[in-house]
Amino acid sequence: MNTVNIKGLSFFGKHGVLPEENSLGQKFVLDCSVTLKTEFADINDDIQKTVDYSKLCESITSFLSENTFSLLETAAYKTCCMILDSFAEAEGVVIEMKKPWAPVGQEIEYASVRSELKRHTAFISIGSNMGNKEQCIRAAIKILNKTEGCAVEQISPIIETKPYGDILQDDFLNCALRLSTYHSPQALLSILNTIEKKLHRVRTVRWGPRTIDLDIVFYDDIVLDTEDLHIPHIDMQNRSFVLIPLCSIAPYYRHPILNKTVEQLRKGIL
Repeated sequence: MNTVNIKGLSFFGKHGVLPEENSLGQKFVLDCSVTLKTEFADINDDIQKTVDYSKLCESITSFLSENTFSLLETAAYKTCCMILDSFAEAEGVVIEMKKPWAPVGQEIEYASVRSELKRHTAFISIGSNMGNKEQCIRAAIKILNKTEGCAVEQISPIIETKPYGDILQDDFLNCALRLSTYHSPQALLSILNTIEKKLHRVRTVRWGPRTIDLDIVFYDDIVLDTEDLHIPHIDMQNRSFVLIPLCSIAPYYRHPILNKTVEQLRKGIL
């Protein structure tokens, strides 16, 4: 695994909670480490497969000079986001943002905040059985792909499926997609819920009709159980409308609990 490191990048910014910090500004120093997706840069001597450190320094300096944040935590986090959004070959980033003239009333070398962010792979199941179903699905994908921190990498064919459960309703259109995101599972769930609301999803009857349904099936290989979110998605191994589309884009992705691939799970229900 390769990394690009920047140490001691100094710049002038207007970050802080005090009014004079926002108006007058001060010196900041930043250390940055960017993990690369591949090792093709060193193998092929190809600058397109790495992160150009001169452009990295320029992007960081411009971003933190043109924007103002009250908290160093926010400044560091937003800078991590900017780097992952701006550099396609960046897989992860760690930033330590230092404030040498921090107004703490005592003599210190500096105050600093460290922020770390990385890309994750999520698989999303999408369904619709109201209105123009295909249009709803494609609208959801378009909105998701335009959301900061989300990049749709692969989309399955759309299939028609019978409703799940005993509710009398129209047939569904379903598909699945592979998503690259630096958002946490909880933040991603919030994003999906917001998209559902934009597309007029109303939650009245469980397993009832809906304009759009967006579910996180997998998120890396994590296992998560909270009141609002379960990963892998509950009972996905018995749902053909999830497995068939998912199998077309990730047949060898392995369920972290059942230890079976998506293809094995799909064959088990047919």
